[in-house]
Amino acid sequence: MFEMKFPPPPHPSPSRPAYTPPPGACDAHVHVFGPSDRFPYHPKRTYTPVDAPREKLRALHGQLGIDRAVIVQATCHGTDNAATLDAIAKSKGQWRGVACVDEEFTDKDFEALHEGGIRGIRFSFARHLSGPPDFDRVHRIAEKVQGLGWHLVVYIESQDIVDFSADLRKFRLPLVFDHMVRVDVTKGVEAEPFRLLLDFMRNEDVWVKVTGAERLTRTGAPYDDVVPFAQAVIETNPDRALWGTDWPHPNLWEAMPDEGNLVDLVPRYAPDEATRHKLLVDNPANLYGFED
Repeated sequence: MFEMKFPPPPHPSPSRPAYTPPPGACDAHVHVFGPSDRFPYHPKRTYTPVDAPREKLRALHGQLGIDRAVIVQATCHGTDNAATLDAIAKSKGQWRGVACVDEEFTDKDFEALHEGGIRGIRFSFARHLSGPPDFDRVHRIAEKVQGLGWHLVVYIESQDIVDFSADLRKFRLPLVFDHMVRVDVTKGVEAEPFRLLLDFMRNEDVWVKVTGAERLTRTGAPYDDVVPFAQAVIETNPDRALWGTDWPHPNLWEAMPDEGNLVDLVPRYAPDEATRHKLLVDNPANLYGFED
C-alpha cells in the first residue's frame, strides 16, 4: 500500500543557460501533467503532481533554447496517454512521446499511438513507485509493438540492473535506461551496477539517458559528483546517449533544480561540439524519428 504524496512544483524562475544548444536540440525526457480538469490523474496513483501542462513546457524550452522534446508518460496518469498525445498533436512535429500501456491494448490501439507520435513504451520498476517487475508481462506487451520500430524505456534502480541483468538482455526491442539507472554516485564509476550499465551500452542495443543529475547528486548544484558518470556514459557509446531535463521533476523532494543549470551541464558532459550535437540532435532524431 502506497501513501499518497504531493511533490512540490518546479523551479519558479529558471535562469537562461550560458550554453547555447544547437538548432534541433531535444530534451529527451520531460513530462506533462494535466491540467487535471481536462486530463484527470489515475485514481490509484502514488503521487499527485502540480499541474504542468504543455504551455509551460513550451515556454521553458523557449527560454532554454530547446526545439524538440520527448514526453514520457508518468505513472500518475496511468495508461491514459491523452495528455501526452494532446501535447504532441499541438507541437507541429517537434515532440514525440513514450507511452504507458498494459496487456489490454490492442494492435489498433498501438497503431493509434504510433500515429499520435508515440515511439516507445515505458515500464517503471522503481521500487518507490511500484512493486517488483513482472518480466513475463512486459515481454508479452513488448511483442505486440515489435513491428512498429519502437523501443522499451526502463526506469530501474542501480542494484536491479545487476539482479535482473539476464532478464533485461532477453528483450528484442532496443532498451533505454532512464536516469543512468539511479546510480549511487558515492560508490564511484567502478561500482558493479554502473560498470554493468556501460557493458550493456557496449554489447547490446541499449541507450542511456544522462538525466536526473538533481536526483543522483549528494552535493547539489552544480552537480560535480554526477559529471564523471555522464561523461563515462557518453565516452562509452556517444551514439547511444540522450540528454533531458526531467521537467517538472516528479517525486523530487529537495530543492527543485534550475533548468538553466541542467542545460549548462551539457558542455561538461560532452567535451566537443560534435559530441554535443550527437547528444542533443542526432541521437534523439535517430531514436524518435524527428524529421528536418
